[in-house]
Amino acid sequence: MPISRQILSFAALSAAALLSLAAVRGASPDRPATPEALGERLFHDVSLSWNRTTSCASCHDPAHGFADPRGMASPGDDGVSLGDRNAPSAAYAALTPAFHRRADGEWIGGQFRDGRAGTLADQAGGPPLNPVEMGMPDAAAVVARLRDDPVYAAAFPALYGAGVLDDVPAAYRAMTEAIAAYERTEAFAPFDSKYDRWLRGEAELTQAEELGRVLFFSQQFTNCAECHTLGGGGMGEREVFTDHRFHNIGTPENAALRVLNGVPQGRVDEGLAGNLAANDPAQRGKFRTPTLRNVAVTGPYMHNEVFADLRTVVLFYNLYNTRDPSRLVNPETGAPFGPSPVPDTLALQRLRAGPALDDRRIDALVAFLRTLTDARYEHLLPD
Repeated sequence: MPISRQILSFAALSAAALLSLAAVRGASPDRPATPEALGERLFHDVSLSWNRTTSCASCHDPAHGFADPRGMASPGDDGVSLGDRNAPSAAYAALTPAFHRRADGEWIGGQFRDGRAGTLADQAGGPPLNPVEMGMPDAAAVVARLRDDPVYAAAFPALYGAGVLDDVPAAYRAMTEAIAAYERTEAFAPFDSKYDRWLRGEAELTQAEELGRVLFFSQQFTNCAECHTLGGGGMGEREVFTDHRFHNIGTPENAALRVLNGVPQGRVDEGLAGNLAANDPAQRGKFRTPTLRNVAVTGPYMHNEVFADLRTVVLFYNLYNTRDPSRLVNPETGAPFGPSPVPDTLALQRLRAGPALDDRRIDALVAFLRTLTDARYEHLLPD
């Protein structure tokens, strides 16, 4: 028999063997065999939205740092509705602790920008039922979609127990746990940026990147590490570049969001105070510190997408330390940075730490922040 026919024959035999093995085990070769694999399918499945146009991956695109590359305000499943906050990157989200209050009274952790979802699985259950996101009317409607899919009809009982899809709360919870399992995989947190490679001795930083690194971790020249490291200044491996706490940094209003979904907003985003678990006026205007991993490729920035450019973000922080009037101007608008919507809870002690920065140091910080980009996204870095 010619070699090419032998290969074809062997391939056919292998395929038949796989089908036979699947039949013996009562499984389908395309059925997800693990919660992680099931979660990946669910994460990309548009059928979990009312009009079958939106999945988790629509707003957390794996090709764009698990953030939304479509610009300001993520569109909903109905093609009309817009979200009122910037969809945060889902990368490294699994490393955020569950929402809780520390002994010193500070709130920490949780998912969403206000921590209202206590855990990763809790967060996964929110968007399908949000009317301006995926738009499903209730959990029963979502579970009905799962039952209608033969892959899910086989996978859920195999992984979460017989009859799980007949119990709506149990099925919905299993769905969220599977998505959370996928989000805990290395695909979301590879720790392979240039900074990580430098830590392992596998890469060299440029002069600008090295200056930015020194400035970032310096408690004398900047306040960056105060909120964007776990220990307030460490350079350890697997650093997520957030303290997971909530702060009011005075982010100005985004005028583009004053009218949303045809409705004038006319209100201040309460931030943490809008989280029912932390309903306290002292928490108004506070938002959870985001990770800086992939920050250079996941703009626009701040919870309300008010800044388009990463350098503008650094200039905004610098305004708390400078007396130069020219430094108070937002280069994206040509007008002064707007006032804080909630001035009473501003973290001024942290914001005013360190001296004003000149252009060289601002550019160096931006250069360092670019080194926090995962290897798979380095091609997205702007010139």
